[in-house]
Amino acid sequence: MDRQDKTTSRPVASHDDAGEQRVLRWAKPLRVHLSVIIVLLLVAISVPLMWLTFYEGRRSALESAEQQIKLLSRGTIDLYETVFQDGHNLITTGAVLPSLATEPPADLDIKREFLVRALRGSSHLDAVYIGYPSGAFFHILRADSSKRWRDAVSAPAAATYGMRVVLRAADGAALSTWHFLDAEGRLIGSGTARESDYDPRRRPWYRAAIRADGPISTAPYSSASTSSLTLTLAASTLADRTVVIGADVLLETISRMMEEHAVSEHSVGYVFDGDGKLIVHSDPEAMAALLTDLPARSALAANDDPVLTAGIVGEVLARASSGGSAALSDPVLAAAQAMLDTTPDTGVGRSSVFEVDTVPWLARFSSFGSAHLLDGYRIVIAAPVADFTAANVELLRKTLAIAAVLVIAGIITAIMVSRRISRALVALAIDAAQIGNLDFDNWKVANSLISEINMLARALSSARNAIRTFAVYVPRELVRRIVASGQAAAGAAERREVTVLFTDIRDFTTISEQHSPEEVVDLLGVYFETMNRVVERHGGVIVQYLGDSIYAMWNAPTENPDHVAAGCRCVVELKAEIDRLNAANLAAGRPELITRFGIHTGIAVVGSVGAEDRRQYTAMGDTVNVASRLEGMNKEFGTTILASAAVRERAGPGIDFRPLGAATAKGRHAQIEVFEVTAPASAA
Repeated sequence: MDRQDKTTSRPVASHDDAGEQRVLRWAKPLRVHLSVIIVLLLVAISVPLMWLTFYEGRRSALESAEQQIKLLSRGTIDLYETVFQDGHNLITTGAVLPSLATEPPADLDIKREFLVRALRGSSHLDAVYIGYPSGAFFHILRADSSKRWRDAVSAPAAATYGMRVVLRAADGAALSTWHFLDAEGRLIGSGTARESDYDPRRRPWYRAAIRADGPISTAPYSSASTSSLTLTLAASTLADRTVVIGADVLLETISRMMEEHAVSEHSVGYVFDGDGKLIVHSDPEAMAALLTDLPARSALAANDDPVLTAGIVGEVLARASSGGSAALSDPVLAAAQAMLDTTPDTGVGRSSVFEVDTVPWLARFSSFGSAHLLDGYRIVIAAPVADFTAANVELLRKTLAIAAVLVIAGIITAIMVSRRISRALVALAIDAAQIGNLDFDNWKVANSLISEINMLARALSSARNAIRTFAVYVPRELVRRIVASGQAAAGAAERREVTVLFTDIRDFTTISEQHSPEEVVDLLGVYFETMNRVVERHGGVIVQYLGDSIYAMWNAPTENPDHVAAGCRCVVELKAEIDRLNAANLAAGRPELITRFGIHTGIAVVGSVGAEDRRQYTAMGDTVNVASRLEGMNKEFGTTILASAAVRERAGPGIDFRPLGAATAKGRHAQIEVFEVTAPASAA
């Protein structure tokens, strides 16, 4: 190691990296080029055909859309009128029954049986009742249809109907009693009679009915029992015009029916009263907002003044119709309301097209046919035009799917044609890259129908086997770093500061004499594996195995600014690992491998040296010699790890040094200041 090594520089072929990158940027696999050509041809043929199909289909769909929504709108209106027709039939039939005109408690069973049958026969009615001129009241409602009803009347869980009887004493005081019936109308429980201030004679439906010549429908008002927005159909009995029978239809019921029988997926429906105010919205959330956006709801429920009640409800409905409620922010409603205000009610439906946020909508404005019940009420059903062109869109989707299948078939065909070539070429390229990275664990044999590719595969396989055999005898990580640092060229050497570590096993000759060669090889295998793992973990490379010794180096072939500290930390950990290994050896009856270490840092000539056809990457110079001598001087001082003053000066914190004075190394005239490296107290 005292020899001087002379290196010569050799020219290295330069490459135009930018030009090479430009070529690689446009290079694509063979299957990509074939796929692009086939896809372009298919697209050029299929796109015009698809566009023609879509255009003609859309035109036909738009021509039939108006007729379709007209028919659906008429069917929907008929369905809605059924709700009110049920109520109309009930009140007109009840008006001719003498038993209903008698004031309770007379004919109570007959009244109960008739009204229960009426509710059971029409699921659209919410409640039926009879008001008398004395202020008496007979009322049957569905207790199981609404949580608000059940909570309002405190109905038991088994109750299907609730029956309220309000009787008037001679002094005008009213007593109200709730009775609860099962699904067959049988009595299952009763509440306690309580004083009540409810008087049907002050309700809007009663006052309107006794003034009319026939059945009437009220404007929306708040139900006294549940504070729900309600429409009432009512009529006076033939036996006594001051006895009124009524039926309630909750606006939630109409909204729910509009949602269930929507003309299309995205359609919306509205019902406006005779004054053009919104009273029903088909969207459940919007309807809930309409019902809950009532100021002073409790006041409405308790108020018996029909003029005041109608005024407050009308004000709320007018504000909701004009978008005053945040929850009713509906651009379609606003557009429909605007058209409704400018469209006279001629009794004949009319279809119109308008845009909402640039989306075309088709709407049908119609009047209810039963003017006797719903005089002036109008219904608007609107839906996006796209809902009626769904068949055309589906046709387009199918043509697109067919085109996509053709394109995919073309791509698959191109891939299948080129796969035999490209797959083998890619596999060979991957194998070559693995060989360059000295990775032999994931090798795959490339097979092809092309003989030239098989020849290349066999050549790569031979190269792989040769390099894998060679890699056993050289430090693989060292080779990787040499290639990464660009120092693989023959004769490439440079002066560089390095940290060098030498190790040696004490009395290894004696150990070899006392144990068989196989046992010694096994011991060294575990020993070297441990040493190699620790050195690589600290960024060093093992340059050479020298019998039982190791020659390791830092800051070459790759740079490491912290190489001195890394070497010191490594040697401390090596000592600890060897101690643990020796403890295991003793426990298993194997000999200890007491190791001595010498570490030094300085300038050395680093690079590939040797003959043209046989080279070795190493460091040469006095720095290497000093590290080797320091390892040997452990015998004189009875120590394990010795370092030079240069190492102590640059090791940094975390490493403890004990000065041992100056000593003369074998073969050197100048003395070396020697320090023992010890583990820090925190690690002890």
